[in-house]
Amino acid sequence: MAFRRLSLWIGLSLCVFMPPRNSPAQSNNSKEKKPPASSWIQAWIDANLATVVEDYWWLHENPELSYQEEKTSEYLADAWRKAGFDVTTKIGGFGVVALLKNGPGPTVMLRTDLDALPVTEMTGLPRASKKKTTLPSGAPAGIMHACGHDVHMSNLIAMARLMASHKDRWRGTLMLIGQPAEERGGGAQKMIADGLFTRFPKPDFAIALHCDASKATCIAMREGYMMANVDSVDIAIKGRGGHGAAPNTTIDPIVQAAELVMSLQTIVSREVKPTEPAVITVGAIHAGTKHNIISDRCDLQLTVRSYTPEVRQLLISSIRRRANAVAAAYGAEPPEISLSDGTPALFNNVSLSKRLRTTLTETLGIDRVGEAEQVMGGEDFSEYGLAGVPSVMYRLGVIESGRLEALKKRGQTSLSLHAPDFYPDIDLALPTAILTMASGAVELLQ
Repeated sequence: MAFRRLSLWIGLSLCVFMPPRNSPAQSNNSKEKKPPASSWIQAWIDANLATVVEDYWWLHENPELSYQEEKTSEYLADAWRKAGFDVTTKIGGFGVVALLKNGPGPTVMLRTDLDALPVTEMTGLPRASKKKTTLPSGAPAGIMHACGHDVHMSNLIAMARLMASHKDRWRGTLMLIGQPAEERGGGAQKMIADGLFTRFPKPDFAIALHCDASKATCIAMREGYMMANVDSVDIAIKGRGGHGAAPNTTIDPIVQAAELVMSLQTIVSREVKPTEPAVITVGAIHAGTKHNIISDRCDLQLTVRSYTPEVRQLLISSIRRRANAVAAAYGAEPPEISLSDGTPALFNNVSLSKRLRTTLTETLGIDRVGEAEQVMGGEDFSEYGLAGVPSVMYRLGVIESGRLEALKKRGQTSLSLHAPDFYPDIDLALPTAILTMASGAVELLQ
């Protein structure tokens, strides 16, 4: 969930019920039935959870920012190598790829992100992060895993150890990747550009999970679009400066900006189909130096959110058209308009989503698998789907129910990812992460 864009996951305190799966056909009684995957996976979790929780705490105490994940990637690579995987580092920066081949069969990719956020931790935990950084503005800040990437990484450390020690339970190739710079929205692209799917086997399937500030021991899934296209738009409005007492001798860029800000709000309400989600937010506006000086420039910074490529293109083209129209109306030079930090919408492959929902409902029970809400945040796991790999991301509840109830009593409806007081109840969240990810992987590796 990128720091530059909306990264709030709306927490649900209860799991949403889903209809039960049709009963599977009875197996031939003459054949020996294998125990369900969940039984041996749970046995491994019970025996090894304490070690994986210690991995979590090391990662939590040692966060690194986007494109700086050197020690994090080394820790992950070392753990995967010790589990028996063939590990390659420095893919697309500090990206890590680990392969474990186990005979003929499909290739399944499991992904974790590596990076943390420039947030000063205020959880009060005994092992809270004390790391510091200096922002581009010169202001000091802490560094914190405020988005749960430490949970994601410790989960895949567990996956490596679990799957390597139970090769009799699956076949094919397990591919684990540690992706840098998810918070900046560029890590997936950089790994793909550096040969992720040419230097290594292109997966038949890809799975990821993401922490959600909802009830621990529950997950939520969704077919189709789950997260948005994210675009950052910068507009430099041109004017002609002068004295505030003689506005007739100037072309005021602030007045242009005021008109443009209001005009932009009607793109969603009047140009986009009402059933299509879309957001245009002007997050920053900067101009001027003094009370009586009309400046010659005003800068706007926008975040633009959508789901479909068609709506995404409509929003961007409409912003350009309206910005140019306002400038023309005031006799000003055309504005400078630039786009950056684009992340495509996250689309969960429909057939793979249905298959995994069936498996994970059998694993957890119907009352622990909910329907994930669509949100307008962004996630560059979407890049792997666009590269042709059927992909699914699901949400992992990480907050103990008692904490959620206490929040309600205080009038706080949910916790927020990226907040300085966010933390998962790791002893509840991590077993569910391992159980669901392993069950899904084993379902596909047959």
